[in-house]
Amino acid sequence: MAERTSTGLLSMMLEPTPAVAMTLPAEVREKLAELELELSEGDITQKGYEKKRGKLLAPYIPQIQGVDPSLQIDNRIQASSQVVLPGTKHNKSRAANTRDERFRSDLHTEAVQAALAKYKERKMPMPSKRRSVLVQSSVEACTPPDTSSASEDEGSLRRQGRLATSTPYQGHGHPAVEHWFNRVIQGSSTSSSASSTSSHPGGRSVTTTNTTAHAALNANATATALADLMAHTQLDNHSAPPDVTGLSERSSLHAERPQVASVRGVSRGYNHQTSVMETADGSEWRGGGSLCLMDGVPVNSRVSSKIQQLLNTLKRPKRPPLREFFVDDFEELLDVQQPDPNQPKPEGQQMSPLEGEPLGVVTNWPPSLPAALQRWGTTQPKSPCLTALDNAGKPVYTLTYGKLWTRSQKLAYTLLNKLSTRNEPLLMPGDRVALVFPNNDPVMFMVAFYGCLLAELVPVPIEVPLTRKDAGSQQIGFLLGSCGVTLALTTDACQKGLPKAQTGEVATFKGWPRLLWFVTDGKHVVKPPKDWHPPIREASNDIAYIEYKTSKEGSTMGITVSHSAMLAHCHSLTQACSYTEGETITNVLDFKREAGLWHGVLTSVMNRMHVISIPYSLMKVNPLSWIQKVHSYKARVAVVKSRDMHWSLLAQRDQRDISLSSLRMLIVADGANPWSISSCDAFLNVFQARGLRPEVICPCASSSEAMTVAIRRPPEAGVPPPGKAVLSMSGLSHSVIRVDTEEKLSVLTVQDVGQVMPGALVCVVRVEGTPYLCQTDEVGEICVSSGSTGVAYYGLPGMTKNVFETIPVTSSGLPISDRPFTRTSLLGFVGPDSLVFIVGKMDGLMVVSGRRHNADDVVATALAVEPMKFVYRGRIAVFSVSVLHDERIVVVAEQRPDASEEDSFQWMSRVLQAIDSIHQVGVYCLALVPANTLPKAPLGGIHISETKQRFLEGALHPCNVLMCPHTCVTNLPKPRQKQPEVGPASMIVGNLVAGKRIAQACGRDVAQLEDNDQFLYIQDVLQWRAQATPDHPLFLVLNAKGTVASTASCLQLHKRAERVAAALMGRLNTGDHVALVYPPGIDLIATFYGCLYAGCVPVTVRPPHPQNLATTLPTVKMIVEVSKSICILTTQAIMKLLKSKEAAAAVDIKSWPMVLDTDDLPRKKSPQMYKPPTPEMLAYLDFSVSTTGILAGVKMSHAATSALCRSIKLQCELYPSRQIAICLDPYCGLGFALWCLCSVYSGHQSILVPPLELESNASLWLAAVSQYKVRVTFCSYSVMEMCTKGLGSQTEALRLRNVNLSCVRTCMVVAEERPRISLTQSFSKIFKDLGLSPRAVSTTFGCRVNVAICLQGTAGPDPTTVYVDMRALRHDRVRLVERGSPHSLPLMESGKILPGVKVIIANTETKGPLGDSHLGEIWVSSPHNATGYYTVYGEEALHADHFNTKLSFGDTQTVWARTGYLGFLRRTELTDANGERHDALYVVGSLDETLELRGMRYHPIDIETSVIRSHKSIAECAVFTWTNLLVVVVELEGSEQEALDLVALVTNVVLEEHYLIVGVVVVVDPGVIPINSRGEKQRMHLRDGFLADQLDPIYVAYNM
Repeated sequence: MAERTSTGLLSMMLEPTPAVAMTLPAEVREKLAELELELSEGDITQKGYEKKRGKLLAPYIPQIQGVDPSLQIDNRIQASSQVVLPGTKHNKSRAANTRDERFRSDLHTEAVQAALAKYKERKMPMPSKRRSVLVQSSVEACTPPDTSSASEDEGSLRRQGRLATSTPYQGHGHPAVEHWFNRVIQGSSTSSSASSTSSHPGGRSVTTTNTTAHAALNANATATALADLMAHTQLDNHSAPPDVTGLSERSSLHAERPQVASVRGVSRGYNHQTSVMETADGSEWRGGGSLCLMDGVPVNSRVSSKIQQLLNTLKRPKRPPLREFFVDDFEELLDVQQPDPNQPKPEGQQMSPLEGEPLGVVTNWPPSLPAALQRWGTTQPKSPCLTALDNAGKPVYTLTYGKLWTRSQKLAYTLLNKLSTRNEPLLMPGDRVALVFPNNDPVMFMVAFYGCLLAELVPVPIEVPLTRKDAGSQQIGFLLGSCGVTLALTTDACQKGLPKAQTGEVATFKGWPRLLWFVTDGKHVVKPPKDWHPPIREASNDIAYIEYKTSKEGSTMGITVSHSAMLAHCHSLTQACSYTEGETITNVLDFKREAGLWHGVLTSVMNRMHVISIPYSLMKVNPLSWIQKVHSYKARVAVVKSRDMHWSLLAQRDQRDISLSSLRMLIVADGANPWSISSCDAFLNVFQARGLRPEVICPCASSSEAMTVAIRRPPEAGVPPPGKAVLSMSGLSHSVIRVDTEEKLSVLTVQDVGQVMPGALVCVVRVEGTPYLCQTDEVGEICVSSGSTGVAYYGLPGMTKNVFETIPVTSSGLPISDRPFTRTSLLGFVGPDSLVFIVGKMDGLMVVSGRRHNADDVVATALAVEPMKFVYRGRIAVFSVSVLHDERIVVVAEQRPDASEEDSFQWMSRVLQAIDSIHQVGVYCLALVPANTLPKAPLGGIHISETKQRFLEGALHPCNVLMCPHTCVTNLPKPRQKQPEVGPASMIVGNLVAGKRIAQACGRDVAQLEDNDQFLYIQDVLQWRAQATPDHPLFLVLNAKGTVASTASCLQLHKRAERVAAALMGRLNTGDHVALVYPPGIDLIATFYGCLYAGCVPVTVRPPHPQNLATTLPTVKMIVEVSKSICILTTQAIMKLLKSKEAAAAVDIKSWPMVLDTDDLPRKKSPQMYKPPTPEMLAYLDFSVSTTGILAGVKMSHAATSALCRSIKLQCELYPSRQIAICLDPYCGLGFALWCLCSVYSGHQSILVPPLELESNASLWLAAVSQYKVRVTFCSYSVMEMCTKGLGSQTEALRLRNVNLSCVRTCMVVAEERPRISLTQSFSKIFKDLGLSPRAVSTTFGCRVNVAICLQGTAGPDPTTVYVDMRALRHDRVRLVERGSPHSLPLMESGKILPGVKVIIANTETKGPLGDSHLGEIWVSSPHNATGYYTVYGEEALHADHFNTKLSFGDTQTVWARTGYLGFLRRTELTDANGERHDALYVVGSLDETLELRGMRYHPIDIETSVIRSHKSIAECAVFTWTNLLVVVVELEGSEQEALDLVALVTNVVLEEHYLIVGVVVVVDPGVIPINSRGEKQRMHLRDGFLADQLDPIYVAYNM
């Protein structure tokens, strides 16, 4: 803990301890207070704060010897808590009045601390973050040069004895975290050894695996040990993860390790025999080799230990178990939260409406506000009206009533008579005019406001737009547009400061109408002629002014106030506040709207009062300014917000000589806020000694719509004493008032806001639905009926009716009055003595599963968790977002730059616990953003709706995120229970399955033989062609430039094959396996036939990538070993590479078999060709790594090879005169067949385009297709993607190069997956301009058991597309829906079934046949099926049923192969070439890939598609499951600061669209998700990489 104490020492030196503080001069202390204030409001960065503070204190602080001055940072964390010097009394008082006061009474803090004490034990896994994401500018500033980048502790001094380099987590933040995990893990029940790689407290990093735990388990006891482990660790429905570290370590003890580790158990997911274990809740856990990486590296436990922790936090039962709720046949119904029968219900009488005292009659009350101005302007011209102050607090200008009157007249005259367009006056009475005045210029605003009133124009005061992108300024633009504003009034200084366009005019702001800007203090304002007088009329119902208001959603409305309402409101305020003529009032509020306008601009003129206007900018510099002004002007009334009282508490110690005894009313404008009470109390405690009388504090409640609703009267009014209520939070969440006595933890203390306004009728109504009157102990929305409320929302008649014309009714449905009421958007009740109490605002109301929570209360709770250390107070936003049919609470706070990662994370977890315990509601997402990045409201504070908008758009850029969907989301559909299937007997009635035909289809018959079909062996065909058509060109290979790199005619190919055969015959025996490691080209083809000539079995292998040996070479090695190849044939270059030093780092190069290079073979003929005894003999092996990471080799016999070629020839009508272009990898599957076999069989010419060449020339393939006028072409998805991404914008350039694709009849994508419709469609769309027919693009389908099942070919109907319901699909059902309907998923037919191929759909469990349009496994029977897997294990029995299986009933004779893919057949209206109705095969996805979650079957691609759609910066996504948790990996294509934005968006979209909770979100760099040659994601490799901590993620979020 060395650095703790040292930073403590530093902070002691820098935080002027009280002894030092007393010696600081007063002005320094004042400046320090200002700085503190700016920091707390987020107006200055931490860095700036430290710099300025350091400067101020430098003369008073002795330098500490030998400490780097950069370390002398104020660490306010310890300042208040750890360094208490003995004998300093002042320290105590200081701590008591720190900034936290504003938001809470001490009660709340105690409650929060008590609540947290309960939770001490719960630990959550901390997210891991790449170092670069942590760096905010200011972190660097305080890191001394010698620290390791990995350590993020507060003091950043290197710990003794730990070598920074030895921590195995270089990229991931700091060791302390690991140490913390370690503590947690050791306490967890299931994982004895999961902490193997945590760095132990001993200060060294221990990387050896904790073997003692496994001493008892010897290698072959693995299975039983695992079974035990599973049996012992089943924890309420979350089966514990098997102990990863243990497992991997044991498997690395096996003797035949390389094979075990590498082949990853070729078992398929749907064999429940050996390698798949079912855990208790039915989810599969694939054991065995899949936990080891290829070279047997044990899975590093860092990630798995975090996941283990996550599971430990999840398995604690969080909420009471949900009731059962039923699942409809198709619709998965979300759980509808039933109200709890024990919840509190209101029991009181129905409330009776409350009437304010009648409005008194005043004898000489002016008939309108302009009339009042005229009276005072002419009879008392010298009387002061308004004093403006500068930022030093000095009076700049005092506006007298005479001046206000004359200047307003001038402006009114100018506006009406001197502004014209095309000789028409620009403005007519009743037109709306924008008032754009800065907050430090009240004088000009007042002149402009009254000028408009005198000219009978309608002023619309708005904020000064500072930048073109101000928070909410677009909405203001909509308001101005809808009000028809064409002119904006402003001051000269303000106009100069506005952003300008190139022309020098004021820029048009986003969403604003075109405005003319008029400067009110310029030379254009002219004196009216003697005979012109403004019309002074009686107050009418015409609009006087429009006040703007921003709604919860962020839209801006204009509230219209009529002349009569404005006058009546002035009257009732005058009466309620007992205003008298000539009083002095200080106003700290915004004079443009609400209380600042009502008291400081309108009512003040009515009563000829003198207003001292205190600008916000002065308050920031000197928070005491308003108190000093009350003192110096002997003000009788002050209008403030609780924030102003709170600020002045911080600075008051320096002021001895102020007196507040002149105040008779301190109006607290936001007295309705839950935290205003603590500010009022604290303020009174301090200032009572300075003459402040307790009864002077008058909280009031108001809203833009209803204006002032209630205000506590000054003491002389003879009113009952003020009241306080301590209410139960849980009662309030059910809208019930329960005075809480015993349970101190979750209570809300509120103060009254006084009595109803004079002349008003007030009632409380239910918030939702019909406005019924509430009962006396029920919280509702307060409604007011009086002559002094707003009239309407300008231009919004519908909303106006709802808000301004509400008719409250009694429980029997009768209206309580014939007058309409205005809804105030205040939530509250009427307490004893007819006092009004407010408990929240509609804007801050969050209804979560039927219970109401107030955003302000949640803020208060968050702040009570020792906030000053980690976040800025006053910079916390709480709002709710709707996810999965309920509101979810989101908390966003600004993090202090000096808070370390771990501290912030701890703070976040404590906030979650505090809110959970006090409000009994879960927080869905808690995000910390860097200081000063939240959008600000005009006068400080946070712009909530803009923050919410950014959160939903993924533009908040947090630096820390904690999501807790597991605790919040309690309305997921019930997990599905599998229904027992109907037995076979009841289904078989002839061929009808319950009224449906059995789903079965076949391609054309292949009975008739053609010329070369008598050849059973493909090598015979080559020899025959070499004699019959020796010079016929078969192959043409193109290079990146598009020129021909090499060609081969029939004879040339035959000759080259002979040379290879000759070289092999002496060295190898017949039947030996030979690995061919060649780049795509003619060598590969020639050596393939050479092997067949010599009687060897060829195995084609993709060569290793020279730049990426570490990952590609082990795969080569693995295939060579698994295929038992005796010899490797390759080129000289690759041969060198295989034996190079770099290769030695990746594999054991000594164990390669014999390697021959075929570059310069002697020209000699082999003695004689080998003739296989039967066509069933093995011709070649086809090895491919499946998407689940399983390496599977299949055996192809000579007969199957010829049959495959014949089917393709028939389907594509291939003849020697044809040319086809192939852009595929030639190593496995259909790609290999098209590249190496088909041309030789059918005699057509193949133009071969190696896909790798497209990386340097994306247009290569399409240019070749165009140049050779190819009718049939094949490609892969990766090629198609390269073309769409790389050439999307270049179609014009290609057209100019004469690329024309109109020749293409069919372009087929070779795939082993569900067709990617969006990709094929965008490809068709982009290249439509180059003549590509929209009908040309189609897909093929093959798999391991049969490499070509479907292929569109040249004849037959176009592929069809159907839309299925994704939710039904999860239940293994097909439900066809219309295009565009919700949850619809488009599926495209995978081409036509090949000749000779029969397909049937079978039930995966019962193995019975299924009906048309039913989802099941696709089974295939054809002469070109592979004959079996070729694996090292020889466990043929295990996979026998993949290749020869029979139906359990129906046609039980035919032998089928199981493809391992789910799909369905559907008979269409189209006709096939043979005149039959066409059966379309739709592939849904691989069974191996599917995720079993919540009893349903998910296809990863569906979840991934949703995720990719959720944010523009997500380039790619892959999902997999680990121990029941869904892990989502996203590639971030954008700046790293966006990484954390993705966490919430990903979680939201998966919940909304798939009803799944994401367990872990991993954000990685582009290109991290591995894909194979076919462009398919290798999700299992990714999973292994994640668990072994090899992805170097930017951020990993563990959702709670």
